[in-house]
Order: sequence, then structure tokens, then C-alpha cells
Amino acid sequence: MIYVWIGLAILLTPLLAALVRTLCMPAKRSEYVPQPDEKRAEFLAEKLAEMVRCDTTSHPDQAEPEKFAAFHRVLEELFPLVHEKLERTVIDGNLLYCWKGSGGGKPILLMSHQDVVPAEGQWEHAPFSGDIAQGKVWGRGSADTKCSVMAFFQAVEELLQEGYSPQSDVYLASSCTEEWGGDGAPKIVAELKRRGVELFLVCDEGGGIITDPIGGIRGNFAMVGVFEKGKANVTFTASGNGGHASAPSKNSPIARLSAFVCRVERHTPFRRKLLPEVAAMFRRLAPYAPFGLRLVLGNLWLFGPLLKRVLPAISAQGGAMLQTTMAFTVQSGSHAYNVLPQKAVLGANMRFIPHQGQEESLAIVHKLAQKYGLSMEVLDANDYSQPVDIHAEAFRLVEKTIEKTFPGLPASPYVMTGATDARVYQEICPSCVRFAPVVYGPEQMKGMHGLNENIECSCLPGAVDFYRNLIRAVR
Repeated sequence: MIYVWIGLAILLTPLLAALVRTLCMPAKRSEYVPQPDEKRAEFLAEKLAEMVRCDTTSHPDQAEPEKFAAFHRVLEELFPLVHEKLERTVIDGNLLYCWKGSGGGKPILLMSHQDVVPAEGQWEHAPFSGDIAQGKVWGRGSADTKCSVMAFFQAVEELLQEGYSPQSDVYLASSCTEEWGGDGAPKIVAELKRRGVELFLVCDEGGGIITDPIGGIRGNFAMVGVFEKGKANVTFTASGNGGHASAPSKNSPIARLSAFVCRVERHTPFRRKLLPEVAAMFRRLAPYAPFGLRLVLGNLWLFGPLLKRVLPAISAQGGAMLQTTMAFTVQSGSHAYNVLPQKAVLGANMRFIPHQGQEESLAIVHKLAQKYGLSMEVLDANDYSQPVDIHAEAFRLVEKTIEKTFPGLPASPYVMTGATDARVYQEICPSCVRFAPVVYGPEQMKGMHGLNENIECSCLPGAVDFYRNLIRAVR
């Protein structure tokens, strides 16, 4: 009997320790909400609205110089001092500005893209109306990401009005091909490399001030992206003899593709892991969670294995931070209901995680596809970006700037499951941070690349102040 009690004690001791740790962890609440000067918010909203009204929809491999030249003229009108005092370089519609510092400082680059995705469907406000209503700026690009472009241009405009001169060189950049992963950002980086520029910090879009970032955790949080997953577009093809649908054979092309999809969906072939950056995010968020979730997130040493198993079922976004993902997005087969296809094709989008990158993930999928008699073709691919050191000076500077600009706003590292231009800049910068200093609530998150995109006017002054403070903080 004594051995039973000893066994129970061994099992219960870690749980008891976790409970004690959680009870000793102060429960916190994020109560930050923007409270700007209304007149200033309206003034900035008008500037953003003018930018939204200029249609900058980009299309893969299509050069549309007049469209972006029109947008550049809008920028010149809205930010005259920037265009008078800074050196501007236009590279096939992509913009690069240089504000020379007084010398001796560490150069930084503030960036966000000027192009937008197509606007389809029925909108409450026309997608390029730039309407200001219900306390929001409406239109394609208002949230993704002309709000950031407006904010850092306005920050420099205001600093120039005050006669401020930076110690460090400050670069502003905006590509016009980001939405389809084009060559805009690479061209800007090539120009910077030609000039011999090595950057201390890049601040791009990606993260942001996210409302309710994880189920159960309420309020606004500064989620600062520290790396982004790689990606690939892949096709799988199943071939067969075809024939009449009245006498179907077994293992038809569509059946084999379906079996392959079910296998991947039900039993992921990819390994889950709590990366250091993900673990740091959970630890930062733990005090803001209800007790049960706080117990788990605050004691990853005990509950890490459990979290890896259950998180993908609870949160698709959270699960994507743990592993390589594959989403099936395109399919085709026969063009007639009564004809079995001789060939069926399935398309998938993959996102690679650092612990199981491009080469390994593609090899796993290729081996699995062969089991179902499928051929596989990789249309395009790039690997994950190197993580930013969250203990290094550049990341800490961003954290301090968030704290100064948004008092009471909790900040946390964050894993980008999407893609940005920032990954291209890693050739010349070790700290490419993804953070747009605007509030993205559920409505704004839904509107990006969707219907009725908008941004709250109230968050625009804070975005400008963040960039002002960041420029002033760099020495």
C-alpha cells in the first residue's frame, strides 16, 4: 500500500507545484483602449481616406506604373515636407526615402506596402470610397496597410515641422507588389545593398495591436511578429483510365486524392513543437488568461505536451504556430458529371515552421503522396525567416517604444503565419520586426482581404506617435 501512496505523491507533486505557481501568479487585465484627441484623429483619418481613394490594386506579373504614380502624387500632396527634405528613389513604382541623420546612429527602416488586393463582392461602403463613417475609415487598404504608410509618413512630417533632425539615418520604404510576393521589395533591398546600407532595425506590418488574440484572453495586446513561416504552392495529380460513370472502378483519381486529403487532415504528418518564441508568447499572455488557461500557459514545463495536442483543435491560428501546415485550396477533375476523369488535380498551400523547414516538409508530403499514387509538383517555395532575437537591443527598443506610446498595453512576441516583405530585408538586417501600431479587432481582421475593410479612426494618432517615438529613441 505504501508504494501506491508513493506513486500518487510522485504523480501529484508536479501538479501541486503548478497549482501553487499559478495561484502565486498575479492575475492581470489588459484595459488599454485608444483615447486620442478627436480633432487629430479626424485629421489623420482624412489623410488616410485620400490614400484609400487611390486604387492601388496589384495583379501578379502586371506592371501598372500609372496607377502607382497617381498614388505617389497623393503622397506628395499629403506630406509635402517629407518630399521636400528626404531623398526619394522610385524603382518601378516601389518607394524608398532616406532621411539622413546627423551621424553615428544606427539606421532604421520603416515600411509597409502600398498595393492592395482586389475588392470583390457587395460592400457597405464602396471599396475605394474612403468613406469616414461610424468612427472608421472604410475601403480596401485602410487596414492592410495604408494606415501604416500614412502613420510613418505623418510621423516624419510632424518631426520635420518641429525642426527635428535624427541622429540615425531613417529610411521609409513601400513596395507595390507585396500582395502577390512580387519583386518590389527585392528591388528596394538591392538598391540598399548597392549603397552599402546595413540596418539596425526594420519595422514592417504583420503583427499589430490585436483584440482578443487567443480564445479566453480578452483585451488589446501588442503582438510583435518575430519571424514568419515559409510557404509553398504545390499540386498533386492523380491519373487513371477514365470511363463512364455508370460503371465506376475503384481507386479513381478523385478517390485517391480524397483519401490523401483525409489522411493529412485527420493525422497530420508534421511534428508539433513549442518554439522558444511561441513559449515566450504563452508566458507573456498567461497572467491575462482565466485560471484554467493560466494554469496551462504558465506551466509549460508540465502542460507543454498537452498543449501541443489540444491547441490545434481549439485555435487554428494557435495551432499553426506549432507546426508546418498544409491547406487544400484548388481542385479539378472531369468536366462532366457522367465521366470519370483521366486526371484529377489538387492544389495546396503549405507554410513551413523552423523546426521542420521547406526541404523536410516537402519530403514528408512527397513520400505520403506516393503512397496514394499521386505525382507532386512544387510550383514555388521559400523557407521560413530567421527569428528575431527577442533579448537583443532592437527588439527591446520596440517593446520600450510600445510601452511609452501605449501605456498599459501588454506586449508579446508573435509568430507570423502569413507572409510579408520583411523576410527579404533579412539580407541586410538581423532584426526585422513585424508590427503595425494600429488596433485590429475582429471586424478589422475579417475585413482584410475580405468585404468591408476598415480601420478605427481612434487608433491612428497612436500609430503616428509610435513611429515618432521609435525614430527619436534610436541612437
